[in-house]
Amino acid sequence: MKKVKVFLALAPLLLLTACAGGGTPSPNENAFVSGDGVAVYVKVSDRKLAPILNGATLSGENFVAPHKITVVNVWASWCAPCRAEAPLLEEFATKQPQIQFLGILTRDNLTSAQSFVQRFKITYPILIDDALLAGFRGSLVPNAIPTTIIIDAQGRVAVRISGQVTYALLDNMINKVVQDA
Repeated sequence: MKKVKVFLALAPLLLLTACAGGGTPSPNENAFVSGDGVAVYVKVSDRKLAPILNGATLSGENFVAPHKITVVNVWASWCAPCRAEAPLLEEFATKQPQIQFLGILTRDNLTSAQSFVQRFKITYPILIDDALLAGFRGSLVPNAIPTTIIIDAQGRVAVRISGQVTYALLDNMINKVVQDA
C-alpha cells in the first residue's frame, strides 16, 4: 500500500515532465514536440548536405530547389506558433528575394493549409510531401512544429530554429549564413 501512495504522489510529476518537450530532440526523429525558439548554428566545416527539396507544391506546381541560401519552414495550419510567425516569414521572403523561402507542410490537410496560405498571404512555395523531412537525418532534423532550417548556398544545413522564430533571431541567423558564403 505504501508503494501505491508513493507512486500516486509522484505520478503528476512524471506526467508533467513527460509533456515538457522543450524543443529537445526526441529519440524518435519522427516525433514532434513544441519547440522553444532555440537556434543551433553549425560551423561551415561541420555542415552536412541537406536533402534535395523538390516536389509538388500546395498550389499544384512542381518546385525545384535553386542553388542559393534557402530558408525552410516546417509548419501546420493548426499550430499556433506557426500562425504567429507566418507574417514575419512572409515579410522576410518579400524583402529578401535573393534568398529562397520554402515551406514544408506536415501533419495537416490540404484544405486547411490552403486557407492558412490565403489568410497569411504567403507567396513562397509550400511543399506538401512531409516525407522530405526524413532526408534531414544525420544533420539537424526538424524536431518541432514549427522548425525553420537555413540551408547555405552549397546545399548544406547551417541552422535549425526549433519553435517560433523572432525577427531578431531569423535576421541574425540569415546574416551569419550569408557571411559564411
